[in-house]
Amino acid sequence: MAPLFDWWAKDSHRGTPVVVKMENPNWSMVELEGPSEEDFLITDSPSRRGRDKSRNKNAKQLTWVLLLKAHKAAGCLTSIATAMVTLGSAIKRRIHSGRTDIETTDIDRENENPTVKTRFYTFIKIFLWLSVLLLGFEVAAYFKGWHFGAPHLQLQYLLAMPFGFQDIFDSLYSRWVLFRVEYLAPPLQFLANACIVLFLVQSIDRLVLCLGCFWIRFKNIKPIPKQDAVADLESGENGFFPMVLVQIPMCNEKEVYQQSIAAVCNLDWPKSKILIQILDDSDDPTTQLLIKEEVNKWQQEGAHILYRHRVIRDGYKAGNLKSAMNCSYVKDYEFVAIFDADFQPTPDFLKRTVPHFKGNEELGLVQARWSFVNKDENLLTRLQNINLAFHFEVEQQVNGIFINFFGFNGTAGVWRIKALEDSGGWLERTTVEDMDIAVRAHLHGWKFIFLNDVECQCELPESYEAYRKQQHRWHSGPMQLFRLCLPAIIRSKISIWKKFNMVFLFFLLRKLILPFYSFTLFCIILPMTMFIPEAELPAWVVCYIPATMSFLNILPAPKSFPFIVPYLLFENTMSVTKFNAMISGLFQLGSAYEWVVTKKSGRSSEGDLVSLAKKETKHQRGSSEPNLEELKEEIMQQDQKDKKKKKHNRIYMKELALAFLLLTASARSLLSAQGIHFYFLLFQGISFLLVGLDLIGEQVQ
Repeated sequence: MAPLFDWWAKDSHRGTPVVVKMENPNWSMVELEGPSEEDFLITDSPSRRGRDKSRNKNAKQLTWVLLLKAHKAAGCLTSIATAMVTLGSAIKRRIHSGRTDIETTDIDRENENPTVKTRFYTFIKIFLWLSVLLLGFEVAAYFKGWHFGAPHLQLQYLLAMPFGFQDIFDSLYSRWVLFRVEYLAPPLQFLANACIVLFLVQSIDRLVLCLGCFWIRFKNIKPIPKQDAVADLESGENGFFPMVLVQIPMCNEKEVYQQSIAAVCNLDWPKSKILIQILDDSDDPTTQLLIKEEVNKWQQEGAHILYRHRVIRDGYKAGNLKSAMNCSYVKDYEFVAIFDADFQPTPDFLKRTVPHFKGNEELGLVQARWSFVNKDENLLTRLQNINLAFHFEVEQQVNGIFINFFGFNGTAGVWRIKALEDSGGWLERTTVEDMDIAVRAHLHGWKFIFLNDVECQCELPESYEAYRKQQHRWHSGPMQLFRLCLPAIIRSKISIWKKFNMVFLFFLLRKLILPFYSFTLFCIILPMTMFIPEAELPAWVVCYIPATMSFLNILPAPKSFPFIVPYLLFENTMSVTKFNAMISGLFQLGSAYEWVVTKKSGRSSEGDLVSLAKKETKHQRGSSEPNLEELKEEIMQQDQKDKKKKKHNRIYMKELALAFLLLTASARSLLSAQGIHFYFLLFQGISFLLVGLDLIGEQVQ
């Protein structure tokens, strides 16, 4: 038995050294020795000294573990304290700078009436002050014994209360309760029910889209070009290589012009079959000079590339593209590929998109998916990635497969030039010229294809200011277009189903109803129901369905699941911008026509540019490695001249006012013990507060 016991003590009971690593690097590593054989030695008559020694040793080890736990907790508290100090410093800087979104720029003065601009903010401020007044009234009533756990009140009893000098407050409050029950609660409940219906319809639409995406994945459905087109590409320059025009419209985008020009010059397509147009609308002389020099470099390397500059920027991007298409040599080309200044197509982009046109004369557009070089840069870019992943993976893919129609994304797509001309070409009547041409092409019977497996890299806006302006343009433009296109849709010869899809699903449900109910239901009606409890919003409307929809939205980007709660809150926060933009576009207010180029950061590193130049050498396209130091010096000199235009963080007054409105409503919800409503209003108010103080995106020191 002795050998067996020794084996058991050695192999089973003997522990291994434990190394505990602290997450906080300020704390050192401590090694805990495993128990020795003496710790597990069992005899018939153990001595008292051996037992005490074992106990002391185990107690010491337990003490070490507890100390390490305490160190870890202290490290967490230190991190939280550091984060809170940093947050406090950022808030102090915002308040000290005093820069708000109410300030008007030169573009604002030209395009927008200041009265129109502040009207929506005034509306929100009125609600805020009213809610603060009502909160004070309700708190006073609470301390006088008015405790309501439910909206069902005995109004006759309230009115029968004796009226005297001491009961004046009770009399006023009882009449306030009667007034809100008789006159305020019914219309508010009706509006709430209408928004709930719209919410359910939009949720069903999203669920159907997700089921369609699941079916596409399950059946592995995707557009496939005809085999003879692929074979022609593989056969060399004598195969299917139609004439392709490549256009890059840009405007004062000196951060990204190099990488986009290098990427399109590296496209794997016969030089005699491709022409690249750099359509520069820049009004900055330094940027114009830099772009011209870059084009000259590539011309010397043998690329078929031209530089075009417009002195008068009529029509913004639409006017730029329209002017380029009017060139006499365009008639020699069959297709046109369009890329924004921050897009970098892979060398095989044309070989993976153009073959779909062969033998498919009804096909007008092939759209590729976007991918993002800076999706993990900050919280804002992560949340944008969730939204756009759903847009491409679900919305555009499903509509492309089952309907052959979706909105053109304005870039990373190849058009048949005949389809553009047949649809009337580029028009400057809205700020969404890409959606405009797509709608008109669809009404003329052209079909679209979306390629989910062909990606084109680009950038996401990293600052909230840039993202906010982009979303304003994206949500006001469709409403402008809907007003203009509705008669043409009704008169068109497409089927009734396609008309229904375009009017109700494409425009009304996804462009108008979504921002309307999102803002009205969660930012106006829900806080009002806290002060008028006779109108109720069920818990499933506040919590369960939004959580389910957020879960569906995040499925195309599974790595973003830890951000599901911030995503839900941020989408409701952005509803104020989207609602404002939707109203501006629908009623043709001044800001509906505002066009601001989305600011780029040039996230493709210098190393990426150098490696791209090396790849070009391998493809025998010549290397045009830019003089990066020279470029840096020129840009720094220009930046010093433009100190007034230096970017900075702002305070956004509408978001800040809504933050205090929601936090006031959450305080009122405590009086009636509405748990889930309280937590939603609290966290949604904090979300509005962080966005209002511009703490979510890029932080400018």
